[in-house]
Amino acid sequence: MKFETFKSGQWRRQFQYRSFSPVLVDHDWTWEDPKIHTLLENATRALGELNAFSLIVPDIDLFIQMHITLEANQSSRIEGTRTGIDEALMSEEQIAPERRDDWREVRNYVEAMNQAVEELRTLPLSNRLLRQTHARLMAGVRGEHKQPGEFRTSQNWIGGSSLADAVYIPPHPTEVPDLMGDLEKFWHDERVDVPHLVRIAISHYQFETIHPFCDGNGRIGRLLIPLYLIGHGLLAKPSLYLSDFFERNRAHYYDALMRVRVSHDLNHWVRFFLTGVAETATRGRETFQKILALRQEIEASLYQMGRRAPSGRDLLLHLYRNPLISAGDVARNLDVSVPTANALVRDFVRMGILTQVTPMPRNRLFAFERYLNLFTS
Repeated sequence: MKFETFKSGQWRRQFQYRSFSPVLVDHDWTWEDPKIHTLLENATRALGELNAFSLIVPDIDLFIQMHITLEANQSSRIEGTRTGIDEALMSEEQIAPERRDDWREVRNYVEAMNQAVEELRTLPLSNRLLRQTHARLMAGVRGEHKQPGEFRTSQNWIGGSSLADAVYIPPHPTEVPDLMGDLEKFWHDERVDVPHLVRIAISHYQFETIHPFCDGNGRIGRLLIPLYLIGHGLLAKPSLYLSDFFERNRAHYYDALMRVRVSHDLNHWVRFFLTGVAETATRGRETFQKILALRQEIEASLYQMGRRAPSGRDLLLHLYRNPLISAGDVARNLDVSVPTANALVRDFVRMGILTQVTPMPRNRLFAFERYLNLFTS
């Protein structure tokens, strides 16, 4: 099917509303738009460079956890949570009670992503995997009673306060199993000759259009992107996250998805998606380059710690996973005494590696700001 002649689906009259029934996607796709060829080339090259860095950077999993935390925070912000990246790195007891619901949603996203990536070692990308990931995402948070881990059996909607004033109404729940079955086939159908980045662009649009869960569809749909890329060998690690791009271009993101449903303009959506992949992959590669330079500089400075240098290196490795700590965190994670932990923190503050970010004399928090800024600037 050509993008230029694509018909996205039809609006079906239900009891008191009209829902949208998208067409199936498991078939060949072609396009005439030369801009897509150029964008696809740029995105593929940038993704390959990002993946190369994830293969050569020592201890890459230390830094991947920060990528996942940032992705979780940005993806959740699109859905309306107010947790900042600094709060996402804190423990629950350090979060104000009125903000803990948002914090739990972000932490669930981190755990759901880690769980799904681990499952990909033994399971292919599948509806089963998405349902498992959804169950973890919704555990103990708002929406936990809305069929976690199961495709919906009731009608949902996007925007507005009810079906009567909704911006978009996805397909009737009876259509969801067949639509998701077709989408799963599309992920793995070797008879379909479509580049992977175009295939996942179409897949993300189709998933968000189906909206197969009662809640959490935006987050699962964005998680689908790195899971697809890992599952098909385009990424060795979950190092590409588009939520920051979608958040910075939120209006354009929603408009591009809706434009397919209303105007059948798949070209516009694919161009937007490929632009996001190229931009995000390039930023990710540049971040890895800066991490390597910062790591080399700081590890060289640890020699001035003398006998505490080995413990300093252990602390530095911990900071790459979580750049916001207290002395108590240091004592627990490095299995050292509290006085030793305090001494290590003082050394890191003196050397300019850590900065105190809370004013209280007890339970002080310290940030590895130079590292944290690489992900947030």
